[in-house]
Amino acid sequence: MRLPDEMRFIDLPSFGPPEAMVLAKAPLPSLKNGEILIRVEAAGINYPDILQRKGEYPPQKNANPVLGHDVAGEVVALAPGVSGFAVGDRVCALVDGGGYAEYCAVSAGQALRFPKGYDAVKAAALPETFFTVWANLFQMAGLTGGESVLVHGGTGGIGTAAIALAKAFGIEIYVTAGSAQKCAICVELGAKRAINYKEEDFAAVIKGETDGRGVDAVLDIIGAPYLQKNLAILAKDGCLSMIAFHGGTVAEELDLLPIRRNRLTITGSAMRRRTGEEKRAIRDDLLSQVWPLLDKGEAAPIIHKVFPFERAAEAHRLMESGSHVGKIILSL
Repeated sequence: MRLPDEMRFIDLPSFGPPEAMVLAKAPLPSLKNGEILIRVEAAGINYPDILQRKGEYPPQKNANPVLGHDVAGEVVALAPGVSGFAVGDRVCALVDGGGYAEYCAVSAGQALRFPKGYDAVKAAALPETFFTVWANLFQMAGLTGGESVLVHGGTGGIGTAAIALAKAFGIEIYVTAGSAQKCAICVELGAKRAINYKEEDFAAVIKGETDGRGVDAVLDIIGAPYLQKNLAILAKDGCLSMIAFHGGTVAEELDLLPIRRNRLTITGSAMRRRTGEEKRAIRDDLLSQVWPLLDKGEAAPIIHKVFPFERAAEAHRLMESGSHVGKIILSL
């Protein structure tokens, strides 16, 4: 397969608003040992992209500085050291930057085949969110069937993925969302109870819904303002998993007693800071535990809107508005 000398990508010459992103051209990425080259057909938009565009979340050292962390398309080249993939394979991948481009290089250990019946747009909605939910709720928090979870931000890409996976594994789901309409959508997707955080005290609702027991895990994106209430609603041996801090990182007053009294665990992670080996381990779990469910249609991503590649600024504005439900995708 003859590849072009150049590709289009979305450049960020300087930090700023969505309009700071511009189309540009560059040589195709060169492959390192163990990597595959993907001709990108669709790329996911994620909130870390917004932060990186603003200059608030720099890429890791030696990572591709181009925005974008999940892609889907066709394998067009293989470096030495790659096994399990061939040119022509249809794959999606969690990439270490470089997703907003026509071609993207990624470690083969971070790529997965398309689930049965998926096209590139649907497959591109999987990597970042499903890696994050699986790692934080199922690996780190140890959530399992018959238990319960509270997911903050139930209608975002992470939230809808968490609902999908929790439902598929027989977990009782509670969520918070910012409107009656969004709450209704969460219940339709599988939540037992959706809490409008603008009108209700989520801690009081959880206590009432669970007869005072609380939930086994909380997936939190807010941070400091919710910390005390999150601890208060965790059941014995429960786990608080923190993956973002939209409300701030410093909690000035905190009663630590619930942690000791209920043997609680507080944990958190950022996907882009994980090593390639850690990402491969998550990938392997997803292939064995989650991909069979996707193949059978027992879980699926929610896609809110698809934008042409050239309209990435509009896609970022939509994500920043908070009005979306599920993933926002760029189509190439």
